[in-house]
Amino acid sequence: MRSGVLSAFNKVEAVVFDVGRVIVQWDLRNLFAKLIDDNAELDWFLANVVTEEWHFEHDAGRPLSEMVPERKALFPDHADLIEAYATRFLETIPGRVPGTVELIESLAVREVPLFAITNFGAEFWDMFRPTEPVLDHFVDIVVSGRECLAKPRSAIFQLAARRFGHAPEAMLFIDDNAANIEAARKEGWQVHHFANAPDLRRDLEARGLLD
Repeated sequence: MRSGVLSAFNKVEAVVFDVGRVIVQWDLRNLFAKLIDDNAELDWFLANVVTEEWHFEHDAGRPLSEMVPERKALFPDHADLIEAYATRFLETIPGRVPGTVELIESLAVREVPLFAITNFGAEFWDMFRPTEPVLDHFVDIVVSGRECLAKPRSAIFQLAARRFGHAPEAMLFIDDNAANIEAARKEGWQVHHFANAPDLRRDLEARGLLD
């Protein structure tokens, strides 16, 4: 099982989710495959122009008003595509990760306190949040772009623990990223390294959070 040690974990008082690739799917290719027909050119563009590493700058708090003009200046032949990144970002989110929303709804029915820590640019979060009603179940969500503080930095987990009002060892943190999982573990959180909803369900059942 892709989780922390199950033999002696503490009682879980709250469950804390990542959003991208745990609750909803996310891939820059979903947008740019619509705009670039040649697969080799698409691969080059995603490796060199609109990259996940560059996108992470927005997750960490850098505004699009700085990032996009700077990138257009570096790659003027791709200015229209770079603009599409800013204006059509929701097309990088094609739908929900199968099964996770159902688990969230089951936890909510059992009145388990739900929270989230997500690496998400503030401007893109404002676009995305109204489109996903399952997030209404969450008591609080720490958004990296609003805090200018991103996972896997330890400070974002410390901030979240203060905001959420539960001790780290009493919260289960769920994320698909191994570095984020390790950072949370070092801060004392219980963790589940997410691969798919069936594995997560088994972990939640083992912890007594679901039947």
